Amino acid sequence: MRKALLALVAAGLMTSVTLTACDDGGDGGDSGDSSTTSSNATSSGKGRNGVGVILPDSKSSARWRNDDPKYLKAAFERAGVPYEIQNAEGDKETFKGIADAMIKSGVKVLMIANLDSVSGKAVIDNARSHKIPVIDYDRLTLNGGADYYVSFNNETVGKQQAQGLISCLNAKKPAKAPVIAELNGSPTDNNATLFKAGYDSILQQQYDNSAFVKGPDQFVPAWDNDEGKEIFGQMMKTWPNIGGVLAANDGLGNAAIEVLREKGLNGKVPVTGQDATVEGLQNILTGDQCMTVYKATKDEANAAADLAIGLVKGQKKAARDKVKDPESGAYIASVLLEPKSITAANIMSVVVADGFVTTKDICTAKFIKACKRYGLQAK
Repeated sequence: MRKALLALVAAGLMTSVTLTACDDGGDGGDSGDSSTTSSNATSSGKGRNGVGVILPDSKSSARWRNDDPKYLKAAFERAGVPYEIQNAEGDKETFKGIADAMIKSGVKVLMIANLDSVSGKAVIDNARSHKIPVIDYDRLTLNGGADYYVSFNNETVGKQQAQGLISCLNAKKPAKAPVIAELNGSPTDNNATLFKAGYDSILQQQYDNSAFVKGPDQFVPAWDNDEGKEIFGQMMKTWPNIGGVLAANDGLGNAAIEVLREKGLNGKVPVTGQDATVEGLQNILTGDQCMTVYKATKDEANAAADLAIGLVKGQKKAARDKVKDPESGAYIASVLLEPKSITAANIMSVVVADGFVTTKDICTAKFIKACKRYGLQAK
């Protein structure tokens, strides 16, 4: 099956819904909107002489399926720049095959959110051999040497998660030091390493002071939520007294919540998250999740698109930041955005006010009561 898919990718015939910027109807219109939420390819002129974007998967976080394609598409269309957006669906060979097809089709710039640094570097090396600049989007490709890196301050994300967990635990006033489980992201994702560095820097102080007890600590391959649930289930068997869960994103947070719910412990054991997904926000409103971290995907997409559009037009723009690649030691021109910690108290004033989600998205029938409690009304 994989070989068949790769053959289709290499031929540029992967199942897709294609958009054309100058389309006057026909296959365009509403079908274009659905393509940005289905993980299929989205394009204008197939990216020739424009930008090729490769996203990692659609399972680990809803953002890769819904948000990033929508915002990138809008930015490129405003600028009148051809683009093609595809999703590798968690397959490294597919990722490399999509890149090869895009390069052969004549893209001027590649933007990649890698699955791991090995396959990411292979794509960057391929692009460089064709004199095509590359933007690392959201995830830094270690030893890759991309032209730009656009992301958030990911250690800050981790620190906010730890601080949120501490606040939630302090509010519960546990009788004894709670055991903390860490459900980390993918071991091949440099962001997961940075998140962990951030939250460990805060939690270690609690462990040193004996305020918390360090419990199980495990990475989840490929950010797979099903595997995360299995891993956390095993954690609970070994550590049945887990009192708090530092889950690296909302998907893994929900995986832990499902296990806790089966044991009647949901809402009693604080769980963190990240990405401010609809599911994560709903879990916060019901009290099953402690907090999440909102990363304004629209701002990230616009920052990356701005750099890509400049490159297409022959303008290499200056980046305000730089990040040192921990493997190569090289500094990468970067744009780092600031994340925001989200609890039930500021969902409305931050996430909804920013237009990232609507109250209609969050306040479905099952959550109307919880929404009213926090002043969220479906419109």
